[in-house]
Amino acid sequence: MLAEHKAVVFSLIQKFNKAVLPDAPYSERDDIIVITDEAHRSQYGTLSLNLRNALPNASFIGFTGTPLFSDDEITKRVFGDYISTYDFQRAVDDGATVPLYYDARGDKLGVATSELNEKIAAKIEELEIDDINVEQRLEREMKRDYHIITAAKRLTQIARDLVSHYSEGWENGKAMLVCIDKVTCVRMHKLIEFYWQERIQELEKEWAKIADEQEQIFRSRQLIWMKETVIAVMISEEQGEVDKFRQWDLDITGHRKLIKQGFLAEDGNRIDLESAFKKEEHPFRLAIVCAMWLTGFNVPSLATLYLDKPLKAHTLMQAIARANRVDEGKNNGLIVDYCGILKNLRKALATFAGHGDEGHGGDEGSGQDPVRPDEELLAELVEAIQMVRDFLMKQGFQMDAIFETSGFSRNAAIVAAKEAVNENDRTRKRFEIMARTVFKKFKACINIRPEINELRADRDAINIIYKSLEGDREAVDISQIMRELHGVVDAEIETAEINIDDADREPYDISKIDFERLRQEFSKSSRKRTAVQCLKSIIDARLKKLLAQNPLRTDFQKHYEQIVDEYNREKDRVNIEKTFEALLILGVHLSEEEQRAIKTGLDEETLALFDLIVKPELSAREIQKLKTVAVELLATLKEEKLRVENWREKENARDAVRQNIYDFLFDETSGLPVDCYEVDEVADLSDNVFNHIYRSYPAVGSSIYADANCG
Repeated sequence: MLAEHKAVVFSLIQKFNKAVLPDAPYSERDDIIVITDEAHRSQYGTLSLNLRNALPNASFIGFTGTPLFSDDEITKRVFGDYISTYDFQRAVDDGATVPLYYDARGDKLGVATSELNEKIAAKIEELEIDDINVEQRLEREMKRDYHIITAAKRLTQIARDLVSHYSEGWENGKAMLVCIDKVTCVRMHKLIEFYWQERIQELEKEWAKIADEQEQIFRSRQLIWMKETVIAVMISEEQGEVDKFRQWDLDITGHRKLIKQGFLAEDGNRIDLESAFKKEEHPFRLAIVCAMWLTGFNVPSLATLYLDKPLKAHTLMQAIARANRVDEGKNNGLIVDYCGILKNLRKALATFAGHGDEGHGGDEGSGQDPVRPDEELLAELVEAIQMVRDFLMKQGFQMDAIFETSGFSRNAAIVAAKEAVNENDRTRKRFEIMARTVFKKFKACINIRPEINELRADRDAINIIYKSLEGDREAVDISQIMRELHGVVDAEIETAEINIDDADREPYDISKIDFERLRQEFSKSSRKRTAVQCLKSIIDARLKKLLAQNPLRTDFQKHYEQIVDEYNREKDRVNIEKTFEALLILGVHLSEEEQRAIKTGLDEETLALFDLIVKPELSAREIQKLKTVAVELLATLKEEKLRVENWREKENARDAVRQNIYDFLFDETSGLPVDCYEVDEVADLSDNVFNHIYRSYPAVGSSIYADANCG
């Protein structure tokens, strides 16, 4: 029974499967609101009639991504005028989707079936709604038209082109091929597998002839990707399918077994096709479908949709929306059209994406066409490269110096480029963001030839600088930086010959550095900014590890942030040298902190607990007592309360850990020295220890200390 105040009804339309007559409504109230998701198709039949008869005076609100339109605009007629619309362009502007680009490869290959698409698309829509054997009905009712689109010569051309296209754009993400029917899906799988192996052999021959080391590395990665890639068919099962496919000299049993059982994972378990395709790292990268996965199937890493099935209206819109999901590193979605559906696509876009935002004052027809040509994508890449060029020029470096020189001159150019980028944290971050944009857009343009080859040198130059910066960030330790600044160590170390390439040399003891010599040597360096950035990266990584292990090390973090802030404010030579020295001194203190656990006779885990409960005024005997408390408390927790599976998610388990800590610390025999701590202090310390334990021991056998040791 509905309450007396306004009511909002959420219900599955399938629940209204019993006839409701107009003279026997459930309620005649006019303050009921019915909210419907996917407001099409199911909202126009007898179930919907039952719902509306049951609540004749209710207000209805519908949500849909693909409203059905015909001459009488069904969705608008059933639900009324729009409250608000959200078109493709707004979704792109808001970052909810990526832009789509269109490539009419069917026209380029001469295999497009543009003049047939309208009637084939209409017939497919009719047959799939009725759930009838689509292939046989299409073949019988459309005869010549069906055979044109499924001709062996035509499918062979498409398969060969798809393999060439996808293997060149291999870094872009996953792909899906949409075929006219199930039989064609399996035929295309057989063809694509053949040309895929042929392409691997071609690349292996090309790889053997490549002289450039970077190009050889790139092609090696491409070959590995191709050999790992899995191509699979995803189609629904039907009765008598084995005989049906056999008539085409095809065996469906292997495909059906894979669809039912999925892939065998490394851990021995099986993963179904849908889950595998959704996992970005899984090698199932090309799915061949005809109707499945075209609606309500979200795969962010899907970047390329190959269409060889005539579609129209909402079905076409739902299909192309598979490629516009947002994913890290994804610049856009690409629609590769083999059957020539551009006319239908424009019509669908005019219907679904061309209404602007009427609910927010938008004009009819104000939506921007989201399917964009290659030329626009290429223009975006050119613009992205030019932004990097302009930035480097402003920083005093000409990017052409990277690829117009070789040998020592090129190495010097790379050093100069890094110095330009490393002016401060802001300039380095800005360059890295712009560089990643170039890489993303370059991948998206990889199949646009020959224009893309003209931009490759620019992309490679940016990549060299970017990778070199990354390499600096991953420098092993401070010793490596010191070796590059020859002679900055004290007399004891001076006596040994410095050899940068000597992998067995012991790290420098930076606590013994002669800082006066350091100032002299550093003042001569041509890479001051880069040295500071490298040192910052090393200090930052060590700090993160130390802070994760012990929350009471925040003073080091504050000191580090102060050094960095001062460096970013002032960029003159004196301040750069001062920053380098300050970071080195901080490094000395971090090294001392890393050794403190050993000096106190504890390990990092128990040192953290000890620091949480110790007080500065305690005697040596009391301090020794606290070390024992820290060791025994941690051992007790690990043996008992922390052995409960998912203890952090269970209230009783959390309370047990908290109480165990309090009881242990309060115990007169095994706990804190009674004369040194007040009752309120014990309670506060218990909370601090619990918070540390909660953060540091997330699961049985897992802790931040174990992870740090592994790293």
